Amino acid sequence: MPSPRSQVRLTLSRFRENPDYEQIVSDKIVERVRKLDARARQKGTAGLDANSDELVRLGMEYNSKGKVTKNAYGVFHLPWLAAENPDWAEMITAEIDEVRQNIRKAHGVGVRYLIWAGMGGSAEDKAFYQSAGLLRSRVRVFILDSTDPAKLAAILDKIAEAEKQPLEKALKRCLVVGMALGATSYEPVVNLEKLDLLYRKLRISPEHNFLYMTLPNSILDRFGKERGFRRVELQPDNGNSTAGRHSSPLTRGSLYPLALNNAPLGDWMQATQLSDDEINEAFQLSGFIQANARAGRDKVTLHLPRAWAGGAVWTKQDFEESLGKSEEIGLKVVINEKIKPGNYLPPKSPSQDRCFLFVTLGGPGDPDKARITTLKRAGYPVAVLKVSGDCAVARYMQFIHYTVFGLGWLRKMNFVTQPGVELYKDYARQINVRAGNAGGIDRTEDWKHFSQSPHRLAWIGGLSVDFGPLVRAGLVPESDLQAGNRNAPAAYARVLQSLVDDGKVDYGELTYFGDMRYDAGGQQMRRTLDSCGESVFRSRLKMPVDVYEGPAMNHSFHEMIIGYGHGFSTVVITNSAVSIRKLQYTADYHRAQWLATQRALEDRGRAVVALKVRDLSEASLGNLKEFFKETARLLKRRS
Repeated sequence: MPSPRSQVRLTLSRFRENPDYEQIVSDKIVERVRKLDARARQKGTAGLDANSDELVRLGMEYNSKGKVTKNAYGVFHLPWLAAENPDWAEMITAEIDEVRQNIRKAHGVGVRYLIWAGMGGSAEDKAFYQSAGLLRSRVRVFILDSTDPAKLAAILDKIAEAEKQPLEKALKRCLVVGMALGATSYEPVVNLEKLDLLYRKLRISPEHNFLYMTLPNSILDRFGKERGFRRVELQPDNGNSTAGRHSSPLTRGSLYPLALNNAPLGDWMQATQLSDDEINEAFQLSGFIQANARAGRDKVTLHLPRAWAGGAVWTKQDFEESLGKSEEIGLKVVINEKIKPGNYLPPKSPSQDRCFLFVTLGGPGDPDKARITTLKRAGYPVAVLKVSGDCAVARYMQFIHYTVFGLGWLRKMNFVTQPGVELYKDYARQINVRAGNAGGIDRTEDWKHFSQSPHRLAWIGGLSVDFGPLVRAGLVPESDLQAGNRNAPAAYARVLQSLVDDGKVDYGELTYFGDMRYDAGGQQMRRTLDSCGESVFRSRLKMPVDVYEGPAMNHSFHEMIIGYGHGFSTVVITNSAVSIRKLQYTADYHRAQWLATQRALEDRGRAVVALKVRDLSEASLGNLKEFFKETARLLKRRS
């Protein structure tokens, strides 16, 4: 049992023994990582060998010969170092004060807006902080996590609307930060380039309004140096030992937005320093998840307090991008679902593949206790995690990192790399180069390959579905497309039913390549896709479904889709692409990412279809909803 001072409490139901947890404790992995990490920081990584040390293989990057290229245990040593450096909080606060002063000196105004250009782990922590009310004090934060021009246009419109004066005046109050923890991440560069052009067109000197955080000699680093932007070291210890999803809660990428909003950084840093009891609680959760996954219950259905809703994607990413590599054992974190026992298979069914994790704060926004009790009594495995104390978000984040680490140890799996994400990025770069040479994405052979596909079926109102990736990957025979005389919903239902019956698919994914965070039409698309996911996957097939935005999805949990698989992906796009003419900002790169996502999944033999709608009008979204309604009608109800 945790000590009375512990501020994290875990209770498990339908789970009497936890041998995996006992294995973690007996292996003393935290003590061993402390020694290994200290050696790497003090003496360098030259003497470390992945072939002879399993902890090196677990949390470091290394080449084919076992030579370590990066110590990635910063996710743990940053809290340890924060305890030894209590002046870090004052240091970060002073740095933010300097940023404020420089902007005031240059433009005569204070900082009121923060535009954060980053993807996946460089962005999702900010969404978590926003929902938890941590970014409401002084500076409004906008997350620019897409190369869809609609997102940037919507952000600029909201800033101008809030400022109630011309954009050139509002932009003087903006701090623009680019962040990328991958050497090849190009998305922040696309957006920073357009914002820099906008500042210059409006005759605003951007020198003091732009800064960036990245790896040395990365694409973003080279771009930032060329433009004369200020480079800020990512970590308070000036190291580069964290993966993107591990950048929170203690890198500058996580701390700067909090500091701009007067968060108590000292308390925040202290909250990340978990006690031994709290770390053991995290490892107990690792054991719970591992045992259920081994028994086929690998869908961890997560329910957060209402105030923490924005933390669902952050949590999902930390698990899936870290642990989705194995084709032998999976881990799907199910988020944004209402508790509906009617959508779950019975507890005693051999196909029942869910366990549940509820996070509570002990307040009115907590998940419904009566529903938790109902699930427990029905016989579903349920874990309840109660987090209390100051800066509970920071404590929760570090707790989840330890849980992921424990699972990585049990699965003998590196929890810091993301090879599946890199595959799609490689394809996107190649397609983008061809688009530049051809004079536009629609003139490339890649785009024509989709638009002229013999496996593309048209439906009403301009909606069409391309089943080509399924046929080329050998997942379904071409004859399945003849269902309903080549009727698109009938073919969709036929191929989906076939893959479910064959045990190749046990969850769905609906990803819209467009802005669903700020654009009004995109927000309506999200509600539509959620309704479609409910009718086809949750209700009819008793399966979870991810509804999210691409390509942020690729950085958030693409690793699970491309690694373990078992998903049925539908990537959605519209015929009408938004552009910002005065910035020469088209959707070409964004559409290259849409094509690249399909190709990456197809190459790995994963189930993916491409769905196109005419636009975001009420009529087009109505057609989309009708398409999935008809699909649901044609599917067999799973029971």
